[in-house]
Amino acid sequence: MAEDWQNGGFGLYLHWPFCEAKCPYCDFNSHVSRQIDQAAWCSAYLTELDRAAAETPGRVLRSVFLGGGTPSLMDPDTVARVIEKIRALWPCANDLEITLEANPGSVEAGRFRAYHAGGVNRISMGIQALNDADLRRLGRLHTADEAMKAFDIARNTFDRVSFDLIYARQGQSLADWQAELSRALSMAVDHLSLYQLTIEQGTAFRDRYTAGKLHGLPDEDLGADLYTMTQDLCGAQGMPAYEVSNHARDGAQSRHNLIYWRYGDYIGVGPGAHGRLTLQGDRWATECYSNPARWLASVADGSAEKPRTKLGRADQASEFLLMGLRLKEGVDLKRYEELAGAPLHPSTVTELVDLGMISMDAGKIIVLDQGFIVLNAVIAELLDA
Repeated sequence: MAEDWQNGGFGLYLHWPFCEAKCPYCDFNSHVSRQIDQAAWCSAYLTELDRAAAETPGRVLRSVFLGGGTPSLMDPDTVARVIEKIRALWPCANDLEITLEANPGSVEAGRFRAYHAGGVNRISMGIQALNDADLRRLGRLHTADEAMKAFDIARNTFDRVSFDLIYARQGQSLADWQAELSRALSMAVDHLSLYQLTIEQGTAFRDRYTAGKLHGLPDEDLGADLYTMTQDLCGAQGMPAYEVSNHARDGAQSRHNLIYWRYGDYIGVGPGAHGRLTLQGDRWATECYSNPARWLASVADGSAEKPRTKLGRADQASEFLLMGLRLKEGVDLKRYEELAGAPLHPSTVTELVDLGMISMDAGKIIVLDQGFIVLNAVIAELLDA
């Protein structure tokens, strides 16, 4: 019998932990460092890839994601050597997707050409806003003009380009966001990631918010209106949501992120990187130590990863539901029941259907538009069931 992870596929995430500056909204594992030993980091990545491949021989790799941090600060030679190693260690799908995250401030044409020559075939660009005032509020180092120039370079170099925008920003009206999103949709993109601003623990924005100094955030009703308008406008332009925050033209969905949301297996390499691996019939949650210096020093003796957590059937079923319900395609009830060993409680499912939050279609639970506005509550109800 096929193992469950094969329903989602197999991918690899590699984390580059360094940025030029720490954005005030960011709770990712990112660090500012004046000096980076690129050769040492390249060597460590190659060593960890060897270790990971020894556990997963023969698996067909469907995607690679170089995330961060700001991976566009990596030397192109480091990126090329990492990709070359990956291709040597695993059989790769013919359409292997290799994504590199980039910030507009760290982009220039020669560097992008070098990434492309090294094997990168998709760029995910963190633009975040299309006006300078909001970029400054978000702590971004680039201007809107620099973002447009970087985007043009990317589109002229790579067949597939995505970029991120943050909305529900301070003082942003529905009309403001409509105009900005319309501009974004006119830029010949095939994929957009559109995130509502959230105030995360451990960020500078959280400190300001707690101190009462973060003004102009939208209330709950405006937030819902912004979300609804986003879905309507993107859908009308042929960029429907395939996940709660991600929109794409047909065939341009992020294959890597689909592995997460379809609850496949993925290797996590680099400081703070998480993974999910099925080995000898058991599924494990993996996590690397997050401090870059500790991770780098620990690679030599194979201890860069924290002790693994074995996931029981209930844990796997919960994660499958938590990830899969973010997708517009929904989750397969039979797969859930095989993981959980029991079905969801029928009365809870019926109640959510009656409320117009979810639908049942061809053996799948699908979250409806109204349910996506309160997705966390819908998921919580189902998990409790």
